[in-house]
Parts: sequence; structure tokens; C-alpha cells
Amino acid sequence: MRKLKNSELERLSIEEFKSSEKTPIIVILDNIRSLNNIGSVFRTSDAFLIEKIYLCGITAKPPNKDIHKTALGSTETVAWEYVENTLELVKKLQAEGVKIASIEQAENATMLNDFQPDPGTTYALVFGNEVKGVSQEVVSHSDLVLEIPQFGTKHSLNISVSCGVVIWDLFSKINN
Repeated sequence: MRKLKNSELERLSIEEFKSSEKTPIIVILDNIRSLNNIGSVFRTSDAFLIEKIYLCGITAKPPNKDIHKTALGSTETVAWEYVENTLELVKKLQAEGVKIASIEQAENATMLNDFQPDPGTTYALVFGNEVKGVSQEVVSHSDLVLEIPQFGTKHSLNISVSCGVVIWDLFSKINN
């Protein structure tokens, strides 16, 4: 078995990416502190043709050298917008028919492995602050809460890891 060279991967150009049909997933970053986490989310979102990223609250915005270090240019491909108030954004997206799914540990959460997305539905996935998680007011206004099953001693995953796990899971279910 031979590793492929980057030139053999047949990746999309920026123009091809922007004109491609997107996966009906929106990512909302609710007060993310780490610039490396933000960049990682951009890179994951590029990999799975995510529709858009919303950066909310204290979440930093491109251009930023620390975001760029992990995003590797994906801030130029993935559509993004800064919105100060996460709750107002959630209400706006719900009014447009988008289902809001907070990624959190909460009462009556649906385990990610048990969740089956509705065909033809766009989902906005809310990922929260590294310490406090998704704000309670956003969780309370969400259409559902998805929880990543965990079996070890720690209580959470890094936000960039959570994002990768959830996006991959939904992407694979939507494109099945």
C-alpha cells in the first residue's frame, strides 16, 4: 500500500468548493475561546462541505494567524459570518425552518448514535465554550440536544474533536 501524494487527492479548487452543493449542516460556535479550535472547526467544515459557520459572542474571526495555522486556508472556502448574540441567531434560523441541535450533555438528550436526521432538513449544530459549554438559554431554545456517548473517566471532549465526531456522523447518515 502506498500513501497518496497531495497532487493525487483530486481536491476541489476554491471556486469549485464555493459552487458545490453543500451538506445541509450549519455550525454555530457559541463563545469559543481557543483560536486553534476555531481553525480546526473551519478545516473540518471544509472537509465535509458544510453550508456555513456562525461565529458568536467572544469567538474570534478571521483573518487571524492562530486561526489560519489550523484552518489551513479553509477560512477562504467555508462561508462564515459573525453574529454577536447566539440566541438571536438561533431564533432567526428556526424561523427559516432550520432545526437547532445543541451538542451538550443535558436531560433528555438524544445520544448521537441513536439520532437519525430527517431527510431534506437543515441542521444547525451549536458547539459551546470550552469550559461552560453551550449556554443554557441556547439549550433551552434548541429543537434537540445531541450527546456524544462517552465511556471513560473524563466528562467532555475538546470542541474541535466534538465537532469532527458530530459532523462526520451526520454527514454519513445524510449521505447514506
